[in-house]
Amino acid sequence: MSNDPATEAPTCYRHPGQETHVRCTRCDRYICPDCMRDAAVGHQCVECVAEGNRGVRRARTVRPGRPVVTYTLIGLCLLAYAVEVVWPRVVDEFAMVGWVWPEGAPKPLGVAEGEWWRPVTSMFLHQPPDEGFGPAHILFNMWALWAVGSQLEVILGRWRFLALYMLAGLGGSTLLCLVSPATAAIGASGAIFGLFGAFFVYSRKLGAPMGPIVFLLVLNLMITFGADGISWQAHIGGLVVGGLLAAVFAHVRRPAVHVAASALTLVLLVGLMAVKAQELTSGVA
Repeated sequence: MSNDPATEAPTCYRHPGQETHVRCTRCDRYICPDCMRDAAVGHQCVECVAEGNRGVRRARTVRPGRPVVTYTLIGLCLLAYAVEVVWPRVVDEFAMVGWVWPEGAPKPLGVAEGEWWRPVTSMFLHQPPDEGFGPAHILFNMWALWAVGSQLEVILGRWRFLALYMLAGLGGSTLLCLVSPATAAIGASGAIFGLFGAFFVYSRKLGAPMGPIVFLLVLNLMITFGADGISWQAHIGGLVVGGLLAAVFAHVRRPAVHVAASALTLVLLVGLMAVKAQELTSGVA
């Protein structure tokens, strides 16, 4: 049967039994009501609509990943704490100390004596249950790491977050080595103060409420300088390094700059400790 409009009424190209006088605005074929799809102008057939959709990028819902680095850091600190309970001597072997010669010891110990693991390992140790603040030390630090770190990791991404955390902790160890090399210290507080500084920077950049982080910072600084047995050097060193590095991450979008800033920070901190170590050991026979 012919579809010639001169001899009979036109029919739908997909349903030959359906009489119609409507054409697809894209391919100009006749389409029945079942095949019509609304378009910006007129109607289109189902095939033209499907063809057009192939070139359209569909919106995707982006869900932030789980803060794996934050959870891993918490796990490492808890594991180290369990080791401390079983083997208390681990604190003496891995705490941060620049240079000290304990009374009765056959030789001095510390970073200046080549024990370069101490600035890093001390970040995962906390006061044993029977000393100082006891379990409160690790409990507060782990709470702060979870509360602030889990949010920052989503903002920064995993590698930037890890770099900021570790370099802030190293910044605390560096200031302690420069100012009070004979003082031993342990704890994740320096790194966590770095997270506080980073959170402050990003809150300002994103226009988020500043009250909570300012309150947290002021409260912790009051505790830092008001309580005995707290290394203010580690806290301030971590705060400064974390805040400055976060400023670079927040205001410069180039990943290469972020890598360079992290690398330069590492070189600077290690270099400062190396110079101090040379100064401390220069007068020792």
